[in-house]
Amino acid sequence: MDILLQALGQFATLQNVLLLGLGVVIGTIVGAIPGMTTPMAVALTLPFTFTLPPVTGILLLLGVYKGGLYGGSITAILINAPGTPAASCTVLDGYPLARRGEARRALDIALYSSCVADFISNIALILFAGVLAGLALAFGTPEVFTLIMFSLTIIAGVSGNQLLKGLGAACFGLLLATIGLDLVYGTNRFVFGEVNLMSGLNFIPVLIGLFALPEIIASFARMDRPLEHNPLAGAAATLADFKRCFKSIIRGSFIGVILGAIPGIGGAPAAFLSYSEARRNSPDREKFGSGELEGVAASESGNNGTAGATMVPLLALGIPGDITTAIILGAFMIHGLRPGPLLFQDNLSLIYALFIGIMLSSMYLLLVGKLSIRLISRIADIPQRILFPVVLILCVYGAYAVNNSIFDVTVMFAMGAIGFLMRSLAIPAAPFLIAFILGPLLEDNFRQSLLLSRGDFMVFFKSPICLMFWALTVVAVGFTVWNNLRNQKRPELAALKSGE
Repeated sequence: MDILLQALGQFATLQNVLLLGLGVVIGTIVGAIPGMTTPMAVALTLPFTFTLPPVTGILLLLGVYKGGLYGGSITAILINAPGTPAASCTVLDGYPLARRGEARRALDIALYSSCVADFISNIALILFAGVLAGLALAFGTPEVFTLIMFSLTIIAGVSGNQLLKGLGAACFGLLLATIGLDLVYGTNRFVFGEVNLMSGLNFIPVLIGLFALPEIIASFARMDRPLEHNPLAGAAATLADFKRCFKSIIRGSFIGVILGAIPGIGGAPAAFLSYSEARRNSPDREKFGSGELEGVAASESGNNGTAGATMVPLLALGIPGDITTAIILGAFMIHGLRPGPLLFQDNLSLIYALFIGIMLSSMYLLLVGKLSIRLISRIADIPQRILFPVVLILCVYGAYAVNNSIFDVTVMFAMGAIGFLMRSLAIPAAPFLIAFILGPLLEDNFRQSLLLSRGDFMVFFKSPICLMFWALTVVAVGFTVWNNLRNQKRPELAALKSGE
């Protein structure tokens, strides 16, 4: 109780409460701008924490972090341009809902899913930091490889009836993901003498080009029927909507917590795995990818479920879970604090003060989201002739802002042309997106595992975790094949019955 009272005294200042809320606001705004990623927002905020007390400065950065995770879903839903790579999964169902005039409904579910997942993640951080840290240590490169293999099974699911086209798009995504320097031997791959390609293709320009630009091109080419004003754009999600998505939200939250505790995984794989499991367990799995509210809930809960969990290896082991927590680690060290077991021993009241602030951040996220949704959801009602030129300017700015490079803008336009061609040929973009994001993780962990085992492929079958993920992969692939065969037989049976 003495330590809790000390922690409450360290946290309960007007400065802490206000700056934590300001951090959530800043993160939400920056996360909603394509190209302005969450790590970028936290890095830009870091210098302002140098003169602040340790608790205040770290809470400000945590507020930006949590707000940024949610903010990326806003543009993903409204203009088909994910603000962050972790929000790229939200595009699959969020934007189709906005096109149907249900932008407000999708934004509400995204907010509720984010807040619930964030809250569960915070509870897991506070109660199970030691257990989750031990789980993180159990994951080596072979375990991460088999986890990504299992995550890639969603490609067959999101391909719909275009399975061969979907697999082709996934292969193309894996190919583009290999561009740049080989991380193991340092050799150039598919660079063709272009220095800018040595660092590979950046996520943000590729995502913006693949999803946002084809919509703009199609609108200017008048190939799509213009969207009519729909009053449902302002209709909020109902309690029935939330109840229907609740199981997916809880499942996605725990997936995010587990994957977030593993260093190097991040929010994007958690979002895709959560989405895959929601689709696999849904009776309306055929609707996923065409505007299913449960898909938005699953992706956002998986994404935001990593928020508190990424702090587990940072606080318990001193190992940053992702880029953002690596920046927050820098803030700890600037203030003379070294995360790890000794931090709990020497500065337990500070840790508890951070825990109190982290719990309050979930309430701030709900408040900021509710206040902003009523305004930003009206973007769906703006006429296309006004909206799309503005979106195009934001896309160019977002692609340029990543590295201050015109080359990234060129990549964005090139991917826009490829995305428009894929759209015209009815090639699904989701498999490409999944393969492009998960491909580098798959390759790096595969090659590192073989290096550590000196080329012994049995390294992928030795641990119980690897065997579990291989079993899940086989079950997922078998279920997908069985489901496709069943769907193919249905028209044949219907034709036989009509003939009788």
